[in-house]
Amino acid sequence: MEDEVDRLVAAWRRERPDLDVEPLEVLSRVSRLARHLDRARRLAFSEHSLEPWEFDVLTALRRAGAPYQLSPGQLLTQTLVTSGTMTNRIDRLAQKGLVERLPDPSDRRGVLVRLTDEGRDRADRSLAGLLAQERAILSELSPAQRTELAGLLRRLTAPFDNIPG
Repeated sequence: MEDEVDRLVAAWRRERPDLDVEPLEVLSRVSRLARHLDRARRLAFSEHSLEPWEFDVLTALRRAGAPYQLSPGQLLTQTLVTSGTMTNRIDRLAQKGLVERLPDPSDRRGVLVRLTDEGRDRADRSLAGLLAQERAILSELSPAQRTELAGLLRRLTAPFDNIPG
């Protein structure tokens, strides 16, 4: 089975035989897959009236376990956005009734962000929708192939995930 990346690589090999274009065979496919995954994510979230960034914040809180709350700083770490962006996101989610701000009992100046019941319900339903989309994307692979692919991708992503700061 030939795909668009095979055609792209063949063209570059023809036009630039002096270059080793082998990385394109893997990383162009990862890039194309990321675009397809982004579309699937957006579809799964839109079915529950969520934007991808809203899903990211709500599920970070959901993964925290009961009582489903984190400090804004912890949310920053998990979602990789700036503090100004996170403040704006918390404000917007609070306006929608999906999160609430509470005083932090361990820091008089601090706040905690807690998932509301509606926020938890939307996070759970959109996660189920996302997993259905992702299962469909992976359906061409056997369980053993999925496990192998996950391990190989982990080897590529782990160095980026473990950079200090």
